[in-house]
Amino acid sequence: MIQDPISDMLTRIRNAQSVHKPDVVLPFSKMKYSIGKILEQEGYVERTETLETERFPQLRIVLKYERNLPVIHSLRRVSTPGHRVYTTADRLPRVMSGMGIAILSTPNGLMTNKDARVRRLGGEIICEVA
Repeated sequence: MIQDPISDMLTRIRNAQSVHKPDVVLPFSKMKYSIGKILEQEGYVERTETLETERFPQLRIVLKYERNLPVIHSLRRVSTPGHRVYTTADRLPRVMSGMGIAILSTPNGLMTNKDARVRRLGGEIICEVA
């Protein structure tokens, strides 16, 4: 049984990129799908899609490489089940001086730190991507 499915997702992406896999298939959840869609919109992955299987739906994330190197350089879980990290709109993090993104869970749904700054929203910091 997986204790932290988000952390498992991020670890699977990191591991797949380290051996240059073309994609990652993992169990589907709305939260993981939203994170994958944000990564797609920001240009960190090629595509995020759902796969309908006989038993359980799955999530497929097609990884992106440039010059045979992964686009994602670092992928780090910030808020864990044992240590939740929240922030206000005034103190939103800047990842690599604005070159990376942080994914936040806000009252208006999941969004990047850049979108949250524009909308003046705070929330739980899920992960940081650079």
